[in-house]
Amino acid sequence: MAMKLETIVPFGRSLDEYIRMFNLTDADLSKRILGVGDGPASFNAGATKLGYTVTSIDPVYQFGVAEILSRFNAVIDDIIHQVKASPNDWVWTYHQSPDNLRKNRVQAIYTFLSDYETGKAEGRYLIDALPKLAFLDRAFELALCSHFLFLYSEQLDYQFHLDSIREMLRVSQEVRIFPLLTLMRERSPHLDPVIETLTEGYRLAIKTVPYELQKGGNEMLIITTKHEHD
Repeated sequence: MAMKLETIVPFGRSLDEYIRMFNLTDADLSKRILGVGDGPASFNAGATKLGYTVTSIDPVYQFGVAEILSRFNAVIDDIIHQVKASPNDWVWTYHQSPDNLRKNRVQAIYTFLSDYETGKAEGRYLIDALPKLAFLDRAFELALCSHFLFLYSEQLDYQFHLDSIREMLRVSQEVRIFPLLTLMRERSPHLDPVIETLTEGYRLAIKTVPYELQKGGNEMLIITTKHEHD
């Protein structure tokens, strides 16, 4: 057994992890980016510092610094305990060890929290959630969805996935989703039906990326509107 989580937890990744998870080039980073379900990731803080334009959305942004931190603190030890209890399910080339993973997650949330109030005031952290977003059509050039769709396939059904992806494609020219495995380290049962349904109007590709923590979880789905490149 890989991982048992009853609800979606606030667990954030770093800018460097986003670059690897989504194969982001300098050209990608220069686009208007939407981070969907970013939670306490330090991606926005790091990207903003480098002069890039990122808007992050998550329902957790309705809360203040103390509440977000306490939600993170409530789950971190249980997650690391589960990781340690399933040593064969993880690849340690990036994080080196479960304790290091914990350290990196703590670092990410503190980087996020130090940027959070400023970012909220600047409109970089907005309260919003799939499957319905409050943005105009094509407000973004690239939408990134990390560790939400497909990962939580048990909690979120196929229709939610399809509606959510269509909504991201409404507000952005391109969508990238990582990983394609569930918490149980199985390929999401929603992946093939989603691809089949969207093949008609979109270009879809599964790409291997230079990031792997869940064993076998080193692929992302890229979706673009066909006429973008035709």
